[in-house]
Amino acid sequence: MAGGGSRLADEGKKKARIEIIPLIDVIFFLLATFVLFTLSLDKIQSLPVTLPVPGQPQDPDQKNDDDVTLQVSDGNTCYWNKELIGMDEIEPRIEQYKNQVAEPRILITGDEKAKFGATVHILDLVRKAGIQQVSVETRTRVTGK
Repeated sequence: MAGGGSRLADEGKKKARIEIIPLIDVIFFLLATFVLFTLSLDKIQSLPVTLPVPGQPQDPDQKNDDDVTLQVSDGNTCYWNKELIGMDEIEPRIEQYKNQVAEPRILITGDEKAKFGATVHILDLVRKAGIQQVSVETRTRVTGK
């Protein structure tokens, strides 16, 4: 009987095996979920940017007389071509400038005291006025220069 009992114990044990078919089902489910998720993402809205074409180097201090430099400073103040003005004066000046000049161009810059929110507000005012040629200077200037 001792030999017969071990034979029954061997028959009751099954070999462990890995089932691949459920794994494939899970992978296909994850793939389908990923595809549906990426198709439902909203497109990012952005502004078209025209990059400058390399050519002859230009003097940064040399500018057209019709160009406007709008420098953002602190405390709701700005400089319109080195003239100190308040934030409430910007929108009427932009409209007047747009009506006077055939191709209006504005350079938006800031000093070391400029706030990001005020700069974005000015950029929105320029875009609202419909001026297409807008540049944003990425370095700070001395206040009023």
